[in-house]
Amino acid sequence: MSSNHPHSHAHQHTHRYNETKKSTMVSVWVNLVLTVLQIVVGYFGRSQALVADGLHSLSDLIADFLVLYANRKSHRSADVTHPYGHARIETAATFLLGVMLVALGVGLLWNAGLKLQDPTAIRSVHVATLYIALLTLISKEMLFRYMLAIAKRLRSQMLIANAWHARSDAASSLVVLIGIGGNLMGMRFLDLIAAVLVAFMIAHMGWKMAYQALMELIDTALDEEEVDKIRATIKATPGVVGLHELRTRKMGDSGLVDAHILVDPRLSVSEGHHIAERARKRVLDQHEILDVLVHIDPEDDLTAKPSAHLPSRTELISRLQGALLEALPTPERIVLHYLDGQVEAELFLSDNFWSQTDQVVELHKRLAQFLLEDEIFSVVRLHKVTHHNGANKSDSAQ
Repeated sequence: MSSNHPHSHAHQHTHRYNETKKSTMVSVWVNLVLTVLQIVVGYFGRSQALVADGLHSLSDLIADFLVLYANRKSHRSADVTHPYGHARIETAATFLLGVMLVALGVGLLWNAGLKLQDPTAIRSVHVATLYIALLTLISKEMLFRYMLAIAKRLRSQMLIANAWHARSDAASSLVVLIGIGGNLMGMRFLDLIAAVLVAFMIAHMGWKMAYQALMELIDTALDEEEVDKIRATIKATPGVVGLHELRTRKMGDSGLVDAHILVDPRLSVSEGHHIAERARKRVLDQHEILDVLVHIDPEDDLTAKPSAHLPSRTELISRLQGALLEALPTPERIVLHYLDGQVEAELFLSDNFWSQTDQVVELHKRLAQFLLEDEIFSVVRLHKVTHHNGANKSDSAQ
């Protein structure tokens, strides 16, 4: 199948890459500043919750570099070793980020749980930790809104995941703010409780991201609503009689589609191919799909008898000639239709043959007897070919 609008796709990829890089660099600088402030102030200010949130921000920083790497690699053009492109690098990066967050969350839960068992380890925090927690909350919420707007415009699964990661940070920062506030008001255990909640939120978010990415890596289908829309687009293509075996799978932010379409079984090969090309183009133009493979069927594979066991063209012609012998003149053209486990043949004979009445009658008799006895041929149609000034005209004679 031919590619669709290569220059347009190249421009879109460049724009997408630049927008992703810009938003990710903003996130990098915000997380870098917050990570340093949270870990340093949390450590010296004796806030376990703020340190946990700082490590959360550090994971964001690592995630941002993963996004930058995946963004650069996933938008490379398809090559010999990656014929479908490199979009799943983005999915793999999302999976890696999710696993990393699960590990971080479990580690923080373990550490906070140990300290909660030792009341002497619970200390009052410094008031500076409260200000940093408030600054973090505001910064993370603003970053989330900025990144989500760009992610939705670009329809990037990876950027959406990273944006919601920032929102989870904002939520965890709110928990930290409450925990530090409670600690400063005399309820010292609240700082560690906040650390536990933050750790749980980190692990939960990581699990969701890793699970969704894993589902894509094992070729999960597009959502049902999108599949229904694609099915409607294909069936609305002129010349498509039916559709079956529609299969889809996710590929990064896009998808791949395989479809078996039914066309009139007596169309020419080129017309059937043209219908398939039009169906493919319609899907590519109207949906976020990377590629479409359209298989042309003359009948429904799920209900019709199989035809793969039937003889080849050469064997079938020899079978006809052997049965009809001299009654069959050399046809100018033979068209075979493999349908419902049998073969229909169309023989195009010159007008000279049709002027010989006895031979025509004899051929019809032999054909009738042949079709009664033969298990492969269901129908044999005869057509007259008339020549007019170098052009051929076919008329159905049977």
